[in-house]
Amino acid sequence: MRRRVLRFRQRPCDLDGGADPPPALPPPPSAVEERRASALFRALSPRLGRAEQPAPPGRLAPYSQLWIDRRQRSGRLAATFYPAAGEARGAVLLVHPWMVWGQSYFHRRGRLEALRASGYHALTFDLGGVGQSDPPVGFYHHDVADALAWLRRRVGSELPLHLWGVSAGGYWAHPVLSRTEGVSGAAFEDVSPHLFEWSQRMAPWGWPCYLLFRGLFATTYRFLDLRRHAPHLRLTAAAYASGAEDRGIRPAETRALARLAGADVQVIEAAGHLGAIKEANRKVIATALSTFARAERRRRGSISRAGDGRPRVPAYALALTRTA
Repeated sequence: MRRRVLRFRQRPCDLDGGADPPPALPPPPSAVEERRASALFRALSPRLGRAEQPAPPGRLAPYSQLWIDRRQRSGRLAATFYPAAGEARGAVLLVHPWMVWGQSYFHRRGRLEALRASGYHALTFDLGGVGQSDPPVGFYHHDVADALAWLRRRVGSELPLHLWGVSAGGYWAHPVLSRTEGVSGAAFEDVSPHLFEWSQRMAPWGWPCYLLFRGLFATTYRFLDLRRHAPHLRLTAAAYASGAEDRGIRPAETRALARLAGADVQVIEAAGHLGAIKEANRKVIATALSTFARAERRRRGSISRAGDGRPRVPAYALALTRTA
């Protein structure tokens, strides 16, 4: 059965055309508040046990498993680098959802195969406390920033750098991308605008604790609101995708984030959380590849930010996305 995909092309906010101005970029919490707030946040978060991470399957060879040292905090992150097939045109950091399997989530569904076939190096890693990575220190956006910095050093300053974040992975990328230069494009799947709003829908019995968190750590609560980061993403192209049947993330919220970021948006009918890639696999992957290519063209100055510039996705890349 052919799945219906609702697609919209958003434009950046027009502040001179009567639209409300975007919210100001929220300041990060102090070190003391972050330490206390992140401890309570993890106490309220879904529990993830430690699980032995499987090695990448043979079809993803060659690859190298490595460690990323945190730059300003103690500990290391387990990661895997997948070189591009042939001459590299760019590099992509993939950030996994909140799942016990961590970076091995990307062993399936064809994202890695399509990226490499299209000429991209790819890096996956385990967020703090997942897989073999050391426990988190503060919030998880620090780990995303450390992985991005490692990938930039690895590929050099000339290649374009992109990010592909799924669910929590895309969520924690926003506070980094709103303050970091040098990342050209981003693709986000199933990203909630605020994890506490997601929690209120998925675990409503915890509302007294969510209210307590908001009262105790007001600065952190605002910092965790992606609607305050989306207008400030320092990207040249971005795209969002989510499922129409996602209980925790409403389609209107995905569209609102995309509007604030000046990004494209897809709402996949009949898809629940983490279901967009299952129900519309080729469409989601093709959109990510097109977004990265468009960001590169804008980066080179060949088209304007408001232009379409929709590139053609190589047929060989799409063929690889059929992996279930």
